Amino acid sequence: MAGEWVDFKAIKANVSIETVLLQYGVRVRRIANGYLRGACPLPTHQSQASSQSFIVNTTKNVWSCQSASCIAGRGGSIGGNVLDFVALMNGCSIRDAALSLQRSFGGSACMGGLDRHERGYEFGSDGLVHFSADVPRPLPFVLPGINYRHPYLAERGITPDVARLFGVGHYAGRGIMSGRIVIPIHSLEGALVAYVGRSIDAREPRYRFPAGFRKSRLLFNLHRAVKDTKRGTAVIVEGFFDCMNVHQAGYQSVVALMGSTLSEWQTVLLRETFQETVLMLDGDDGGRAATTIIAPRLRCWLSVKIAHVPVGRQPDQLSVDEIRSLVDEAN
Repeated sequence: MAGEWVDFKAIKANVSIETVLLQYGVRVRRIANGYLRGACPLPTHQSQASSQSFIVNTTKNVWSCQSASCIAGRGGSIGGNVLDFVALMNGCSIRDAALSLQRSFGGSACMGGLDRHERGYEFGSDGLVHFSADVPRPLPFVLPGINYRHPYLAERGITPDVARLFGVGHYAGRGIMSGRIVIPIHSLEGALVAYVGRSIDAREPRYRFPAGFRKSRLLFNLHRAVKDTKRGTAVIVEGFFDCMNVHQAGYQSVVALMGSTLSEWQTVLLRETFQETVLMLDGDDGGRAATTIIAPRLRCWLSVKIAHVPVGRQPDQLSVDEIRSLVDEAN
């Protein structure tokens, strides 16, 4: 629309050039902290000799190409910002470029503000995402004697078959998880890396995570979801029991955030694994607020639909028919 308002300043500050490059399929490699390099993708580039002349400064969120053809084709300009890049790639005005980014990314959704250690991944010399070594290590043990038929699971609507599949059940042995419902957590590759204990009485904390465990590094049930032959679409929920209930409803490609926030690490796991997502967060104020934040972030990389859980309810409280209806009607 000709009269649509555009916040140029916010777009230049908040939409990451690194994100935009990935959307255009531009392969770059990291050459130094805060710098990327690769072949220039711009239509103004004609030089055959300057094969790696495209430089990106991710800290300043700008790019440059010092080849003679690009400088001449851009009227002497060496580089620019994210708006300049999109305008050149699309052959459009700066305003149209800004509108395109604003509609796609929603302003601040895609700015990468974490350093490599916090992210847990980096771009390798092959231009692909590589995860760092800072990941949970496999446990050297498996808890014995887990009861998959404990009454608490039945109260939560979890069948014994699904409880056994997920390895979820009551643990009466010794240790910090004693007397709790234990929930095994696995890495993407399927290695058991932790147990989370759910209290079945008034004991706090309600969920006990192991000391030092970083749930932002993982997605619950991802190792099973990736095996689903129809895994192009993933249903995303908040909690463990939400995940199991949605699985029972027939959606095997379901993952849980283990909370109501989406980390950059989890974003990478999702975009490297799926093409489409259905966001099914809780119907409370926290879930609704999280949806407004997470949906535009994921849309930087994936198709996103939203399943609107009824107010005051959450996926683990819904019937099979209700879940199927919500997923089918997600938009």
